[in-house]
Amino acid sequence: MLKEERHRIILNEVALHNRVLLTDISEVLNVSVDTVRRDVIKLDADKLLRKVHGGAVSLGYSNTNVQNKEIYAIAKKTRIAEKACKLLKNGSVILIHGGTTCLELARTIPANLSLTCFTLSLPVAMELCKKPKLEVVLLGGTMAKESQIASGGHAIHNLSKVRVDYGFIGTGYVDAVYGLTEFDWESVQVKMAIVQAAKNPVLLTISEKLNSQNRYKTCELKDISTMITELEPSDARLGDFRKAGIKIM
Repeated sequence: MLKEERHRIILNEVALHNRVLLTDISEVLNVSVDTVRRDVIKLDADKLLRKVHGGAVSLGYSNTNVQNKEIYAIAKKTRIAEKACKLLKNGSVILIHGGTTCLELARTIPANLSLTCFTLSLPVAMELCKKPKLEVVLLGGTMAKESQIASGGHAIHNLSKVRVDYGFIGTGYVDAVYGLTEFDWESVQVKMAIVQAAKNPVLLTISEKLNSQNRYKTCELKDISTMITELEPSDARLGDFRKAGIKIM
């Protein structure tokens, strides 16, 4: 495989999943980890992604000042956010995790809604604070420098003390049979706690992540009350998810 083709695939994987491991990319490309590391160093130098220990993250994920047009599939994520807002009503108590789709939800919440919003994400909290009718509660924990999302035991403990109407999460991977998965064990623990804290856990995901899976399971698909994609609920690509009995928007 030519270097240019490897770079294209690496950039697509990073854009799609926000953060990837070098070992995972080496399996996708069927090349050595050292080769992937050299490719990532070059792409980092070209300011096309950001190299981190053991992997790479997208610029939209690691830089909250990045313009919307630079965020992968922003039109799809905006459509998902608009659908998610239809679930909200005055007086709702919600929890929003982090990542680019959750951040788009925070931006899209109507200014005239009165809500109590819990979040573990500093960028999400900052966006929510722009809306005068929202009460914003930032849950503490160990802050990841790339994503600026709190995790760890303290964050999980804080989540165990709240009960919200809707808990909004993204995912790296989702499969109709295997459920929601990630490559990062800490992320899985936090998202599991969000699912448990919400009366109605809601998955926000672009359709390109459908029918994919990774190492660690966040939850079964049946543990999610609603899945929101940019697709119409009747789309053929959602057939297996409809059969699983999950509500689709």
